[in-house]
Amino acid sequence: MSEEEKRVGTRVGIGRRAGALITAVAAMGAVAALPGQALAALPGQGATALPGQGVEALPGQAVGAEGTGGGGLPPYAFDSTAQQVEGAASSADAAQLRTGQTYRDALRKNGKVYYRVDLDDKRNAYVSVVAVPKPGGKVDHGDGVKISMQDSSGIDCGYQQVNFSSAEYPRPLAAYARRIVDADSSLCRRPGAYYVLIERESKPTSSPDDWELEIRYAAEPPLRKAGPTELPEVWASGTPAPPAGGPRKRQGGAGVHDATSLEQGEWRSDIRPGQTLFYRVPVDWGQQLFASAELGSSAAGDEYIGNALVLSLENPALGHVDENTASYVGKPSTLALDALRPVAHENRVSYQDATSGMRFAGWYYLSATLSPAVAEEYGAGPVPLTLRVSLRGGAKPGPGYDGDPGPFTVTADDREAAVNGAGGARAAERDGSMRVVAAAGIGSGTVLLLGLGAWTVMARRRAA
Repeated sequence: MSEEEKRVGTRVGIGRRAGALITAVAAMGAVAALPGQALAALPGQGATALPGQGVEALPGQAVGAEGTGGGGLPPYAFDSTAQQVEGAASSADAAQLRTGQTYRDALRKNGKVYYRVDLDDKRNAYVSVVAVPKPGGKVDHGDGVKISMQDSSGIDCGYQQVNFSSAEYPRPLAAYARRIVDADSSLCRRPGAYYVLIERESKPTSSPDDWELEIRYAAEPPLRKAGPTELPEVWASGTPAPPAGGPRKRQGGAGVHDATSLEQGEWRSDIRPGQTLFYRVPVDWGQQLFASAELGSSAAGDEYIGNALVLSLENPALGHVDENTASYVGKPSTLALDALRPVAHENRVSYQDATSGMRFAGWYYLSATLSPAVAEEYGAGPVPLTLRVSLRGGAKPGPGYDGDPGPFTVTADDREAAVNGAGGARAAERDGSMRVVAAAGIGSGTVLLLGLGAWTVMARRRAA
């Protein structure tokens, strides 16, 4: 063999090996970049499948025999960023809560726990709790949770109490405590330590299991100048016509943090007995929110189930606003929330939760719970659920906050999320997944270019 033939053979062998490397690297990039393919476990998370590929583990959720992958109901989806905190038996030992952070704790039967917040003399403060009883337990109509905020003298600044009322079955309950800086009152205005007290009340016959708690603390800036302080005597309380266009599929989330975003329209979900689905709607200043829910018919029977469906509404600080229930006999059954005033800063002067709760713009949360008793008469399978959401009125300028409004505003991103149906946790998870995909694609592309360069240099050297 001549020297020229040897050089040609060397170049051919190098080229084949380079081609094999390029093919392998390209395949790696394709696996990383193709949508709908399973990804490796992300830091701090278990293996996550993208939509359409197996079971998707939501942040704060377990997947298994009692999760979405087994025969049980999906558990409540806690905020995956929540910090564990331990409530104290005395205010003197209370752990401090920080604004913008979510916390988790548990509350025993008839228990009381204290937390601390350090407040200035300008901003309003809201601390909310979502109390999550264990599914399948027994609760009484008077069982519930109370959350209050007190100053260092023990004076109550603001509290809210919620219970199961006529729908006597376990489901998440939300309420908030508040400290409002009122120029006309000297109470609760001083800066310093304030104490948040969460109390659980349960009848002796109720289940003894601990209730899990999800706690949030949000601050509202003061106004640059004082606004109206009286409620309008006349307002549009008539219910608008239902939204047109027919139902669109949009399944509810498993928790507040995972609530599915909705815009005005008719939305179709499937709900199982004992399950609670969560949604959120951006409501701007001057807008009125109307919401109703309908359970679809069943061919399995016609037994009467009282208070079969609960529809609840909470405001952007997770204060309870309103709720209603509907019975079920296997035929279509509908309920609607009461007509609510347009969102306005002056609504807070009212003593009624349904009015004072509509005190700021932002995400309003809807939750729907189907009674476990439905399974006894109609089976454990899903029941069709239709939500109808209407917004009346265009957005108006806000009251003029002197600072960042935080969650008490509606942004362009919020409106886009409502159009696309993004949920808080799932939107963040998708963003994180796409960042991993992009990084993998960029990384594999870099390796590919480096490989090509290295083989080119080697080929030239050997050929020389």
